[in-house]
Amino acid sequence: MTATAAKMKGQAERFRLPGIAGIGFAGLLFVVLLLVNVYLNPERFLPHSWGTLIGLAAPLISAALASTPAILSGRGGLDVSIGPLMGFVNAIVVTIIIAKWGLAGPVAVWVAAIVIGAAFGAFNGFLAAIVRIQPIVATLGTYLVLAGLTTTIVPSPTGTIPSWFSGLSGAWSFIPLLVIGLLWFALTRTPYYTALMATGSEDRAAFTSGLNVTLIRFLAYLVGGVFAGIAGLSLTALIGSADPNIGETYTLLAISSVALGGVSLAGGRGGFIGATIGALDIFLLQSALIYFNVSTFILQTAYGAILVLAVASTAMQKSSGGRDL
Repeated sequence: MTATAAKMKGQAERFRLPGIAGIGFAGLLFVVLLLVNVYLNPERFLPHSWGTLIGLAAPLISAALASTPAILSGRGGLDVSIGPLMGFVNAIVVTIIIAKWGLAGPVAVWVAAIVIGAAFGAFNGFLAAIVRIQPIVATLGTYLVLAGLTTTIVPSPTGTIPSWFSGLSGAWSFIPLLVIGLLWFALTRTPYYTALMATGSEDRAAFTSGLNVTLIRFLAYLVGGVFAGIAGLSLTALIGSADPNIGETYTLLAISSVALGGVSLAGGRGGFIGATIGALDIFLLQSALIYFNVSTFILQTAYGAILVLAVASTAMQKSSGGRDL
């Protein structure tokens, strides 16, 4: 191993430790928004409501986590197809896997969601990492393909889900998040995590040290696709049917959550803790504004303002150097 590779590995190993470096703004905002929400609607935050509360937040949190690997890989790795992929999984699972094929058990549904997510994640990885199309352009193409396919399969909301599936938005709503978290935690204990962070930080140095930058980035999109498939299950459990329009709404919210959580959009800095806190911030802000019957146009303005503040705050935290789990 060269001196450069050893140095990068040592840095990545140091940043494997759980921490919250780089997410000070998001953490402070989370505390403020949580206190505001508890004051406005204390009943919603009592222990007996936690399952439902997590179920409401789970699709956004999962979408943010699905967006994170590609962003960490660097080279402008914004995967804007995450939302439509969630919607496509929702449509396929409800209308084909469950309704048409009669495979309503959890094994068939989970396998289908993960395989679909992995397939489109690999497709994005092929375009962005191997063909070397600019990531936002490549994934925008996938976005349009998925949106068109979903609308063709499900022109309007339809279908139902079995009772066990509905439980993923209630008492068992933590399961999809737990699966994603465990998969990511396992990944951080492999050499791949070291390579991913090194590639996102400085891909030229990673390449000269012997890392397969192309494969690393391809796998980042593949992993993000798997997480998006699981996120599609959380979304399906929440709405209880197939809806052709709802998935796309998560794309920009997920990217905003990641940026708000201190994950550098340039790559190589940040992690799942920050992305999760960023998603919780967006969710709590949404809840507070909806409580006051605020217009959706104001909600969009608020999301945009927070995104700008988040990116600016992250840029001013360069000295923290935190790459969290």
